[in-house]
Amino acid sequence: MTVSPASPETTKRAKIILFFTIFTAMLGLSVLFPIIAPLSRELGLTAVQAGWFSTAYSLMQLIFSPVWGARSERQGRKPVLLLGLVGFALSFGLFGVFAQMGMSGALSGTVLFGLLVASRLIGGILSSATLPTAQAMMADLSTESDRAGAMGLIGAAFGLGVVFGPALGGFLSGFGLVTPVYFSAALGLLTAVAAYFALPETRRAEERAAAGKVDAAAVRRQLLSSQGVMAFLVISALYTMASVLMEQTIAFFVGDVLKLEPQQTAKTVGLMLAFFGLLSAAVQGGAMRRLGKTVPLSRLIPAGMLVMGLGMLLIPLMGSFWSITAALCVVGVGTAILGPSLSTALSLSAGRDGQGAVAGLNSSALALGRMAGPLVGTALYQHVTWNAPYYFSGGLLLALLAVTALVRPPFPSNVQSEVGASA
Repeated sequence: MTVSPASPETTKRAKIILFFTIFTAMLGLSVLFPIIAPLSRELGLTAVQAGWFSTAYSLMQLIFSPVWGARSERQGRKPVLLLGLVGFALSFGLFGVFAQMGMSGALSGTVLFGLLVASRLIGGILSSATLPTAQAMMADLSTESDRAGAMGLIGAAFGLGVVFGPALGGFLSGFGLVTPVYFSAALGLLTAVAAYFALPETRRAEERAAAGKVDAAAVRRQLLSSQGVMAFLVISALYTMASVLMEQTIAFFVGDVLKLEPQQTAKTVGLMLAFFGLLSAAVQGGAMRRLGKTVPLSRLIPAGMLVMGLGMLLIPLMGSFWSITAALCVVGVGTAILGPSLSTALSLSAGRDGQGAVAGLNSSALALGRMAGPLVGTALYQHVTWNAPYYFSGGLLLALLAVTALVRPPFPSNVQSEVGASA
């Protein structure tokens, strides 16, 4: 089935199906957020070794996201998306098996660590097809005037996954710290099956044939030569690094500051991140769908960096459940503004036939941030001080805001009138 621009009902239905596909995929990923730190300690691994799980995953995403983005132009979006979901399920299944063997004493030390990292490498290679393809599919289904709203819809799907995922992970950890890992593997497989039967192909046959004659590497080089595209990719990478740096260390921070046991830490962080994700999803799915049509990107992107940076600086000043949660919610609002705005800016900077390529480049930028964030964050937490990761992230975002104001990259138009957008 191919979505036609002349079929508004089909397009609307496809957007809804894609929304739930991304939501369930993100749910499967985010159930692990509250358990990685306590699971690593149960396995006798250090905070830096735990950081390598995300770094290995993101390194492969950095390399392979552009490949999958270009392939979705030639072979269609749906088969590439399905491959990413199946690869997600496979990698989490392997991670769960190896972690279970480590907890039972069958594996330990370097061998255990190496196998866990290997499972994450496999996951990064295959699941890197998911995000760029989903972004390209949403761009296929939208016009330029509602592109920000469409990207906000994907952001809302991710945000809602973060709402329910950590809380669910904290609950499932009561049955064992490896249980959420197996849940993620099963959910990824079920999502792939559901997408196979319900999700339409959004890339028309004639478009795939034309894309097969285009040099994908040349398209990427052309995009990278654009000052605007490069600026937005740099911002994407750095803001993601700051965000992931917080995500990777917050369970250590909460456990140490509130003096909690491992399973208590998982449940507490899961609840905190549920509030974080709920507010973020509300902003992305509600406010951003309106703001994206009326407020220029030249204001939305700096506003997102400012709010997110201030939230990061608040975290180390807090010492109770509700105060830490409030600081995380400020970060969530900033992320909800910044993420969809950057995706919109990149999408509008590329033509229709460049959506897969620019989405792949953006996924690589995000992966670069996810690769650096865990190592920087855990190293700062373990070797400097417990509050260093958050001061670093806040300072980075505010410095990025200042550089953006000085450089003034060319923001594409996302509203009918951008009077005063350059102010």
